[in-house]
Amino acid sequence: MKDLINGFDNLPQWLKIVLALPGLDIVWAVYRLCRSIDKQNVLGIVLGVLMILICPVIMWLVDIITLVVYDKVLWID
Repeated sequence: MKDLINGFDNLPQWLKIVLALPGLDIVWAVYRLCRSIDKQNVLGIVLGVLMILICPVIMWLVDIITLVVYDKVLWID
């Protein structure tokens, strides 16, 4: 799991932004879920599952903004 997280963290910024586009943003939802599972954060796991099911419509814009400004996706841990 750590390899997956480190792999996503080490992607070039342009590829992170491409993965945040609508339709592909599910990748970042899975990334958030994996981070929460790795840290054994129960609230993060529940929110990660909800993001996969409900939030891809909204979160792609938030992801693009945070990737451009901070070069990382926004998450609670």
